[in-house]
Amino acid sequence: MKNLATIDEIDRMIRRDPARRGLIATEEARGPLCPGQLALAAVDLADCGRFVVIVTGFFIPAATPPAAETDGPPGAAILAAALIQCGMTVKIVTDAFCRRAVEVAAREMHLPESTVVIPGNDMEEIERWFRTTAAEQGSRWTHLIAIERVGPSHTPQSITQQLSPNQSPEFQILVPPHEQNHNYNMRGVCIDAVTPPLHRLFELAHEVSGIKTIGIGDGGNEIGMGSISWQELRLRLNNESAARTPCRIATDWTIVAGVSNWGGMALAASILWLKDQATVTDAWTTRQQLQLLERMVAEGPAVDGITRLPEPTVDGLPFLTYIQAWEGIQRAVHSDRDSLSLGHDATC
Repeated sequence: MKNLATIDEIDRMIRRDPARRGLIATEEARGPLCPGQLALAAVDLADCGRFVVIVTGFFIPAATPPAAETDGPPGAAILAAALIQCGMTVKIVTDAFCRRAVEVAAREMHLPESTVVIPGNDMEEIERWFRTTAAEQGSRWTHLIAIERVGPSHTPQSITQQLSPNQSPEFQILVPPHEQNHNYNMRGVCIDAVTPPLHRLFELAHEVSGIKTIGIGDGGNEIGMGSISWQELRLRLNNESAARTPCRIATDWTIVAGVSNWGGMALAASILWLKDQATVTDAWTTRQQLQLLERMVAEGPAVDGITRLPEPTVDGLPFLTYIQAWEGIQRAVHSDRDSLSLGHDATC
């Protein structure tokens, strides 16, 4: 039985927000969001993972040039590489807007070209891809994961599943009908026009027995954040668009990090550690990760989601600040620390 204290340490490493721009910045005052979810997700993937689909790509239409952001694809590519190393079959799903940036990240992690998949641009095509893949994979399709993928905002129907009847009118006042069920960026701007409905995969997965879902995000508008109440996210975001931006799509486990890439990196390293393959991370050096970002920016193109500029930074953080989390994660999985075992009993 593995000692999960190492994963708890990794979880603490990704719960930092140097720029104080996301949900982690509120944890000191309001407490942690989704505590222990990293360990639970990692254990289930390590024990039960066979065919895994990772969804990523967040397009920034107001950037110079308009492009996918640097947060998401690197974390997805590292996670895919880790899962493949552990014997799983992996597909990274994105859309046509983000395709090139995701492909570059996958290439830099030495993933097969066939790893990146574009299911389609509309609901019908995406649903068809899901049903075809589910039929082909059968019970082998075990997990569906989102990393920094925006999802639609709440509706009266989703709110009734979270709030008491006397709280629902507040939602209707703060989020009028024309602002409901849309994809919003961190600035509260609707980006439906550049966001094909890949969230539909998660709605369909919840209807299929056996497919577990994981959401990784940092800002409240990503797939998975529907696991946290709208009211809690609204209070934590505390800005003029806070009521309309929270995503309504929930997942079985939700990993909240200061930067979404860190969540993907943490999940990858945790699974490798559980599988006694932590040395695999040695090849994913600081230099290699800088090169990955540089090539995403140059060849994608890709942009920093905060500055909206084509630079090898993530969420406005200088690279040397950004990469500290990964360097800490690498040290953690190589340490042999004695601490209290949490234990697990997975059922696949």
